[in-house]
Amino acid sequence: MKLNLSIFFLLLTLLSFGNTIVATSNSTYIKKQNAFNQQNSQPGYWQQHVDYKMEIDININNFQYKGTQALVYTNNSPDTLKRVFYHLHLNAFQPGSEMDVRSRTIADPDRRVGDRISKLKPDEIGYIKVNSLTQNGTSLSYKTVGTILEVDLNQVILPRESVNFNMNFDAQVPVQVRRTGRNSSEGVALSMTQWYPKMAEYDFEGWHADPYIAREFHGVWGDFDVKLTIDKNYVVGGTGYLQSETAAENGKKTLHYIAPKVHDFTWAADPDFIHDSVSVPNGPTLHFYYKKDLAPEYLDNWKKLQPKTVSLMQYFSDNIGGYPYEQYSVIQGGDGGMEYAMCTLITGERNFGSLVGVTAHELAHTWFQFLLATNESKHEWMDEGFTSYISNLAMDAVMDQNRENPQAGSYRGYISLALSGKEQPLTTHADRYEYNAAYGAAAYSKGAVFLAQLGYIMGKINLEKTIKKYYRDFAFKHPTPNDLIRTAEKVSGMQLGWYLIDFGQTTNIIDYGVSEIDNTKITLERIGLMPMPLDVSVRYVDGTTEDFYIPLRMIRGVKPTSATIVKDWAWAYPTYTFEAAKAVESVEIDPKNGMADVDKTNNIKSI
Repeated sequence: MKLNLSIFFLLLTLLSFGNTIVATSNSTYIKKQNAFNQQNSQPGYWQQHVDYKMEIDININNFQYKGTQALVYTNNSPDTLKRVFYHLHLNAFQPGSEMDVRSRTIADPDRRVGDRISKLKPDEIGYIKVNSLTQNGTSLSYKTVGTILEVDLNQVILPRESVNFNMNFDAQVPVQVRRTGRNSSEGVALSMTQWYPKMAEYDFEGWHADPYIAREFHGVWGDFDVKLTIDKNYVVGGTGYLQSETAAENGKKTLHYIAPKVHDFTWAADPDFIHDSVSVPNGPTLHFYYKKDLAPEYLDNWKKLQPKTVSLMQYFSDNIGGYPYEQYSVIQGGDGGMEYAMCTLITGERNFGSLVGVTAHELAHTWFQFLLATNESKHEWMDEGFTSYISNLAMDAVMDQNRENPQAGSYRGYISLALSGKEQPLTTHADRYEYNAAYGAAAYSKGAVFLAQLGYIMGKINLEKTIKKYYRDFAFKHPTPNDLIRTAEKVSGMQLGWYLIDFGQTTNIIDYGVSEIDNTKITLERIGLMPMPLDVSVRYVDGTTEDFYIPLRMIRGVKPTSATIVKDWAWAYPTYTFEAAKAVESVEIDPKNGMADVDKTNNIKSI
């Protein structure tokens, strides 16, 4: 089979779907979670910490703004730091940027970007210009290189030391191209994402000062204190709890927000936003911001979305873990759908099913990537894939879809990719995929299959327990693929490192077949390189049936099952024979389609 790039690009586009209450302190849940993490943290684990204080003054006439930033950076690492790096994401929206050139040279460009950046005029580009930067009051030497600010320190930052960085900067909001920008296609004035100089993450792997080319983000956990001065007629929604709203000069107002324990800060604004709110029973307040000039059908959809979002919030909290903040906002803006701290920006001119679907996906990201803050550039499949997995289940429940297998679409997407010749391992950096479509199928489809198939290997109940334990142990941290697998091992008692290696780090395929039936003897064959345990259904000549479970030897265990358990299969042996109780009429491998077997035609054989 050949990869149909147009189909995969459509898949990528569809799946890219990727407020205010007064509060003065962290939520009770966050305090409990911090205490829990302190007691149960992994030996040797550490992560950096930032506290931002920013004051921003927006000129809505030219979409430029001035900002000051006071940042307290705490080095919790065992290393002495001689340099630091900031992300200046808005610089990507300039002709000749890496994002521009990559979009114009990749075989299947994102149609939202295409060659649009190359055509931006000086008053349409995005930029962040750092005018001054000090460390503990002393001026620093720094250099802007594309979307990264490289900073040489006057004094090293010792382990466990905190330092103060003070910055003055100017910026311009680009015309809406990708995620961030002004005057979106649906008329939203400001979608302000990745809009401030953002300290890069430093962890056990070193600095993550990746240029902003196409994909997503990685940020440092911390607390944000933001004062935003903007035209008084603008309605603002986004990250953080509103502390105060005061009059400012020249027809403006100043909004003061506090956002505890987040790794990003996002906001959107428009003078024509409708603002609705609804409370989740025993949960947060949900806020909805959408344009009042939407067509009547879309306005109606945004009203109907609100109780569905309550149900989605309850589903994710019940099946992953409690939502820790006091609010969440669904905001019309951006260019598709994208998750941020306490909020999402989505396009609003959608049919009802699409509007609920994009909200489900982006809300699920609150758990998979925001709270379980994986590095999206390196482990995009843990971000998009795990989100796709849980949002598929949520949509099935909340929309009463009653599908036999809510993950069937993800299996189809992955298998098409695996047979296309275009697949790259999940270890590929998100910016280094040869095709956007291959990235989409890998991140969304294969990532979802990773979890679903893990449930096939260890049992559904064990997978459910694993997801909840993973959240309890790694919320507010930066988990890696190994953290997820080790959690699954602790829950199931199985050895599962092989699964991470084969499915996550290679392009080995799963392909098993029924080779021969000889009266009561059944011979199976492993055709693909990837090992798996097998569920096998046997129909006897007398019309009765029996299910068998063939453990994989390297798992060193078995999943909970009512099937007849036979001897294990060592991977190196290409064939396996076992004997059934009676004369056999037919054999089927994986009758419930839990495996991502790339060729189902050889899974069934009859005499």
